[in-house]
Amino acid sequence: MKLGSLKEGGRDGTLVVVSRDLTRAVRASGIAETLQRALEDWSNTAPRLNSLSDALNDGRAEGAFELDVEALAAPLPRAYEFVDGSAYLPHVERVRRARGAEIPESFYSDPLMYQAVSAGFYGPREPVRVVSEDHGIDLEAELVIVTDDVPMAVTPESAAAHIQLVGLVNDVSLRGLIPGELAKGFGFLQSKPRSALSPVFVTPDELGDAWRDNKLHLPLLTHINGEWFGAPEAGVDMQFDFAQLVAHAARTRPLSAGTIVGSGTVANQDTSLGASCFAERRTVETLEHGKPLTPFMKFGDRVRIEVLDRDGRSLFGAIEQRIERQAAP
Repeated sequence: MKLGSLKEGGRDGTLVVVSRDLTRAVRASGIAETLQRALEDWSNTAPRLNSLSDALNDGRAEGAFELDVEALAAPLPRAYEFVDGSAYLPHVERVRRARGAEIPESFYSDPLMYQAVSAGFYGPREPVRVVSEDHGIDLEAELVIVTDDVPMAVTPESAAAHIQLVGLVNDVSLRGLIPGELAKGFGFLQSKPRSALSPVFVTPDELGDAWRDNKLHLPLLTHINGEWFGAPEAGVDMQFDFAQLVAHAARTRPLSAGTIVGSGTVANQDTSLGASCFAERRTVETLEHGKPLTPFMKFGDRVRIEVLDRDGRSLFGAIEQRIERQAAP
């Protein structure tokens, strides 16, 4: 099934079940008012939401309506936790090589992960607002999963059963601020503003054989200003699968239902498949030409991030955003 949230009913939105072709929806009234509430009682709500999804796709759902993506908030407008990994080591290797840094051996056995902003997410059509272009505005096209309640010290084998939803994120980065923050030895803060989520999250079974080994085996397609930017294969070169990432996050603490876990920027060894962020493209240019050739994003630029199935149908809907200047308060 596919789930989204309307921009109504308060900060957490109103839960809707969305049709497989993303054209129709029905409110989940009587089951759960919000996606967060549904995830907190997933063993009871999931079967009922599945039944509603079947009725919607069969044309039997009472109260169904045509879906306007502009009316959608993020599926989880806010979450208790968003932990973002960096599971695609080609991206990590290139970025570190470009600045002359070695790859520690631990990176191949111990996932990189940080605590990201979860207090609010942009909806799939809301602009990215930034104070200054001098901050080095970048997108990061990634996959995310959403968990139910995960116990502390869960094993990767057991963690797979706690992956309930899959979606996309544009993990916005301000590259100009990152070096100074990391130099302090205390991690990201100002360099990581709010991110945007895909129109819908979907259950893994909705993805068919594209979801296996706790990975999505499809290209992640990014366009900038209508031009192809990259389509790396998400199931290739992923050093740590999502079950391993969940287990890593839960090593010393439980994870609350509704926790979002990110894959990190999707990247392949094969650079002909393009990039999922400007830092990646600029790094490849630096390694090939001695300097970056592509500037970071400017106000007015447009981003589109999407995954299509093998028949060309959008699975999560597209994140479509414009970069805009944040006005002074």
